[in-house]
Amino acid sequence: MSDIYRLEHGTTPLVVSVPHAGTIVPAAIAGRLTAAGRALPDTDWHVDRLYGFARGLGASLLVATHSRYVIDVNRPPDDAPLYRGRRVTGLCPVTTFDGEPIYLEGEAPEAAEVGDRRARFWEPYHACLRRELEVVRRRFGVALLFDAHSIRSEIPSLFPGRLPELNLGTGGGSSAGTELTTRIAAVLAATEAYSSVVNGWFKGGHITREYGNPSGGVHAVQLELAQRGYMREGPPAEPDADRARRLEPVLSMVLGAMLEWAGGVRTYDS
Repeated sequence: MSDIYRLEHGTTPLVVSVPHAGTIVPAAIAGRLTAAGRALPDTDWHVDRLYGFARGLGASLLVATHSRYVIDVNRPPDDAPLYRGRRVTGLCPVTTFDGEPIYLEGEAPEAAEVGDRRARFWEPYHACLRRELEVVRRRFGVALLFDAHSIRSEIPSLFPGRLPELNLGTGGGSSAGTELTTRIAAVLAATEAYSSVVNGWFKGGHITREYGNPSGGVHAVQLELAQRGYMREGPPAEPDADRARRLEPVLSMVLGAMLEWAGGVRTYDS
C-alpha cells in the first residue's frame, strides 16, 4: 500500500481525484517552514471527507496524502505556468496564495530537491491515476475523471472579488465533451442556493488538462468549491456539518449526471 496516496477502486466509469486535501509534511521539510507554511493555509480542507459519498455511487476515489507544499501534483512536471499573465504557485510552492514565504530564509528547495520530490511524490500519484483511468476506460469504453478541489472564497492576490460557490473547469472546453459539460452546468445552474460559473477563474489544472481527452474516451472536469459552501473559512479550518450536508446532494447530482451521460447510472458488475 502506498503512503503517497489512498486508492479505493470503484465499479463505474467514474474516478474522483483529490490532489490537495493531504496534510502530511515530512519532518525534514517541516523543520524548514515558516509559521505561515506550517499552517498549510492553501489546503483543500476536508474535501476527501466531503466526497466520501462517491463510494456509494461506485466511483474510484484517489486521494493524495501529502501537502501541496511538499509538491503540487496538480502542476505540470516541468513547472510550466497554467495561466499566462496570472500569479500561480508552482510545483514546489515557495509562497502561499497570499504571498507569504513558506520557507525560512535560505531553506527553499533547489532544483535537485524538486526533482527528488517529483520522483518520490508526484510520479507515483500520476502513475496510479493514469493506470486507474486506463483500467476504467478499457472496462467501460469511457472514463470520467472528476478532479475535486476547494479554495477560500476571497484571495485578492489570485482573483478579484468573491468566488461563486461552484466553479466548473473543463480546460476551456477541451477536456470534456460539450454535451457532458452542458449537463453538469445545468445541474449547477439549477441549484438556487449556490452561485456557479463554467471556465471562469478556474479552468482546470494540470490533471484536468493532461488526462482529459474526449476523442480518446477520457472526459475530465474540475470542480473548485468556494470553502464557505461546506466549512468555516480561515483558521482553524473547521468543517461545518450542516453546510456540508446541504451541499452534498448538489455534488451527488453532478456525479450522477456524469454517470447518466455515460450510461453508467447503474452499478456495473465485475
